[in-house]
Amino acid sequence: MPEFTLSKAYDFKSVEERLYKWWESRGYFSPQVDASREPYVISMPPPNVTGELHLGHAMFVSLEDLMIRHQRMKGKSALWLPGTDHAGIATQMQVEKYLMKTRDMRREEIGRDEFVKQVWAWKEKHGGMITRQLRRLGASCDWSRERFTLDEGLSRAVREAFVGLYEKGLIYRGSYLINWSPGLRTAVSDLEVEYEEEKGTLYYFKYSLADSDEKIPVATTRPETILGDTAVAVHPEDKRYKHLIGKTCLVPMLNRPIPIIADAYVDREFGTGALKITPGHDPHDYEIGQRHGLPIINIFNPDATMNKEAGPYKGLDRYECRTKIWADMEAAGLTIRTEDYIMQVPHSQRGGEVIEPMVSTQWFVKMKPLAEPALKAVRKGEIKIVPDRFTKVYYNWLENIRDWCISRQLWWGHQIPAWHCADCRHITVEREDPSCCGKCGSSNIQRDPDVLDTWFSSALWPFSTLGWPEQTSDLAYFYPTSMMETAYDILFFWVARMIIAGLEFTGEVPFRTVFLHGLVRDEHGRKMSRTAGNMTDPLDLMDTYGTDALRFALLTGLTPGNDLNLSVKRVEANRNFINKIWNAGRLVLNAIQYAPDKTSESVEQTEADKWILGRLNQLKDNVQRLFESYQYGEAGRQIHGYFWGEYADWYLEIAKLQLSEGGDRAWLTARNMVRILDDCLRMLHPYIPYVTEELWGYLKKACQAHSDSFSPDAGWEEALIVAKWPEPEGVESTESIESFKLVMDLVRAIRNLRAEKGIEPKHRISALIQAGEKAEFLEAQRKTIVSLARLNSDTTRIKAKIMGIPENAIALVAGSVEVFFPIEGMIDIEAEEARLMKELKEAEIRIKRLSELLSGPFAKRAPEHVVEKEREKLASIEETAIRLKAQLEILS
Repeated sequence: MPEFTLSKAYDFKSVEERLYKWWESRGYFSPQVDASREPYVISMPPPNVTGELHLGHAMFVSLEDLMIRHQRMKGKSALWLPGTDHAGIATQMQVEKYLMKTRDMRREEIGRDEFVKQVWAWKEKHGGMITRQLRRLGASCDWSRERFTLDEGLSRAVREAFVGLYEKGLIYRGSYLINWSPGLRTAVSDLEVEYEEEKGTLYYFKYSLADSDEKIPVATTRPETILGDTAVAVHPEDKRYKHLIGKTCLVPMLNRPIPIIADAYVDREFGTGALKITPGHDPHDYEIGQRHGLPIINIFNPDATMNKEAGPYKGLDRYECRTKIWADMEAAGLTIRTEDYIMQVPHSQRGGEVIEPMVSTQWFVKMKPLAEPALKAVRKGEIKIVPDRFTKVYYNWLENIRDWCISRQLWWGHQIPAWHCADCRHITVEREDPSCCGKCGSSNIQRDPDVLDTWFSSALWPFSTLGWPEQTSDLAYFYPTSMMETAYDILFFWVARMIIAGLEFTGEVPFRTVFLHGLVRDEHGRKMSRTAGNMTDPLDLMDTYGTDALRFALLTGLTPGNDLNLSVKRVEANRNFINKIWNAGRLVLNAIQYAPDKTSESVEQTEADKWILGRLNQLKDNVQRLFESYQYGEAGRQIHGYFWGEYADWYLEIAKLQLSEGGDRAWLTARNMVRILDDCLRMLHPYIPYVTEELWGYLKKACQAHSDSFSPDAGWEEALIVAKWPEPEGVESTESIESFKLVMDLVRAIRNLRAEKGIEPKHRISALIQAGEKAEFLEAQRKTIVSLARLNSDTTRIKAKIMGIPENAIALVAGSVEVFFPIEGMIDIEAEEARLMKELKEAEIRIKRLSELLSGPFAKRAPEHVVEKEREKLASIEETAIRLKAQLEILS
């Protein structure tokens, strides 16, 4: 027969690209519409089209690929639909920086049409990078169905959705207070604002009353907004200011008269108890202004410089204005004092600069009527959120939802399909570009310059990517999708909006399950960032340790909804595990070559066989249960524990002994080795696809060349990626499993003793094993025990009761079994005595030091938990001293 010899080490660099191309060329990633098979669908969260791979991508790709490979092996028509997002703000920022760097030009200088052409060119040049990197991670998605949020089909879907909502009165245009990003010069939604705790200043100053010399003290953290004040508010029950309600005061430096009003919102304990009201630049002030009919003054230009409403401060940057107006107020005698103040400052999630609340005319979606069906769908169990604790978070957000500002003052994105008539001011919203005003018929119309929030098109992703609004065969078969897997931090940005959109436009939930993973942090639990200097590049890790090692490190560290701390050492350890798998495969392939090709008669399984096969069945049952409860990390850890800790470290060592017997025993042992390796590779494949597919291919060929008797019952599939998932086989014998555990406990205890005494592996020692009712069973396992524990077979005895135990024998207990080791011939007594005396002396010195510490002032002054820790340390060292003395007594 031909030889199937594996290289000594697994070379991932020669395997990964070759296997990926083969999988794709064979069509394994591309499911067909097949009414006889149940579909399983994941819509990939689309990464930014011009983005680069980071560990967040590596996490979601590894996890979703695990899910899709598992379901593919379960026989389902598994579709993982990939795509990329046009990422309006992020992509436009990149191109603007590029233009400034290469041509020293702003986008306004080249105009909108030319700028958009530049962005498309940028997308074509850089857009393929992220998808190439996803492929390298082993993403088994259907690239023939790849979509882009600005492609023709999705653009049509976006337009249909916008017009449909507008026709229902659920989209409207109006002037409201929004979050303004001065750096990006666009509105951003509430969800795109991150609040950071910062040290600031609380400025105390005075308003002069218009008709008297009386002053009213006020405090603010933003003196520049004084220029936009339209009232001062006090609590209606505040005795200090009650007499001022209804009077007029003057805005400092501008002398613009504004009223003093009463409003219960005012906190009498904060600051001075009087509140300056700037409806144009503060959300709470905006609400007060609406209640009292106050005018709204906008004092900022789009870049956050001061506009004409700021009077003499026009043209200044907002922070320059803050400094200047405070200095002017000091000179005018209007300031009182300043004090340090910790405050929550809003920042743009994308641009990073401080957000400025500003009244602006924008497009909005009415969310309350759309949110109710989305709440009901989860409450009725039509959608399950994993982990469940996020269900309450989901409810809370939807129950308190606010209208969604969907317009952005950008040029890259889905331009809003609305045309403004210059003659009658009517806004025409159509599915196709109109040639005239829908109301007066004038051709003097101009399209709204704003684009839609990126999340608007992303909300349609699960169904628009399958062809909606067309009723395609893909939409009919693959929708609703099965699983939405994404990070918990975009539960509101994306997941909730997809549920809302799915129910609104298709009448069905867009997916059945939402699985939320956590963030990938560094080994100390810190968020990774370039400024912190703790960024880990997944490409570097894959170059060094291989893709499988990174995937397994991420997936086995996973717990639903929790963050993961990742270290390079963890990836390295999983590279070692992959090498362990490879070396186990080498041993199995070697066993196949030298085993008989068939059995001459029926042969029984050994106790070791029964144990490892029983444990395999337990593992398959556990893994199935864990997969069903979405505990993929724990499932992976259990497979790892079984393969390394039981199959490789124990059974394969025992198998060498059984193979040496030759004949039927060698045939059955080799067949068991194959069966277990085959099942383990199948279970590991969704986690580590490359090494498992490569090794499984060698295993399949070796078995086919050797004997049909080594084939699985259903035969060998074409490839592991489409092989059948291993299912549990009935109920295993727990008696056989527990019985053999005694052998393992016994061997493990003897190995520990050897290590403790420093006995070299080549030195075989004598053992007297007193096993009681287990004596007959252990005697049958003599060969295994003697070999694995490195015992002297001629002088080792296994009896129900040992007679004549040497007085100075070392004893140990393993379960119900006692083992005695005659010292003579086992160790150098003189050297052992010296070693124990040295350790005892060191222990006694530490006992003395700790006893003195705990009897002195330390025990009274130090915190209780610190003292308790020292007490525990002392108790542990005292136990060690007792053990050392007992061992010295045995030697004497």
